[in-house]
Amino acid sequence: MFVFIIALTIATASPTPAPTSTTTPAPSCAGDPGFHTLDFWLGTWQVTAGGKIDGTDVVTKILDGCAVTEDWTDVTGHHGKSLFYYDPFAKVWTQVWVTDQATERGGLKIKRLIATYADHGTRFEGLLPGPPGSKTVDDRTTLTPLADGTVRQQIEISTDGGSTWTTVYDAVYRHPPVH
Repeated sequence: MFVFIIALTIATASPTPAPTSTTTPAPSCAGDPGFHTLDFWLGTWQVTAGGKIDGTDVVTKILDGCAVTEDWTDVTGHHGKSLFYYDPFAKVWTQVWVTDQATERGGLKIKRLIATYADHGTRFEGLLPGPPGSKTVDDRTTLTPLADGTVRQQIEISTDGGSTWTTVYDAVYRHPPVH
């Protein structure tokens, strides 16, 4: 009988109300202009380099506009993925790039946004990881939106600390024709 009374008391006791929050909800990422820096690059792209199709790239906003992903497939079937995220406190974008060739130099990298341009273009820069004892390689990517709706991507490397740069990839992103 005693067990029944305790159980009845627990079952009929009124629940404690949840504490109410007095803090203001955080603003949405969509409301912060910093999260829109890469909007010009969003979409599905056919990528050409040297006048030849080199691959496809799908650039998408995720997490209610708080991050951007890139899903690359080259013409040989290799894949790469990027996560771009914006830190609204430091006001900086970071790119994390990983491919199915991550064991080769250039197959993974981390870059930070170092410049934005009047045409809404961007430049990311970082170091290319390499084997222990190998030469340091600086890596930068410039994305430039063009008047015809295409985007130019130029990737350059430097082996002298940024004094000189060599273009290693120069491509044009076009939206594929709609059939």
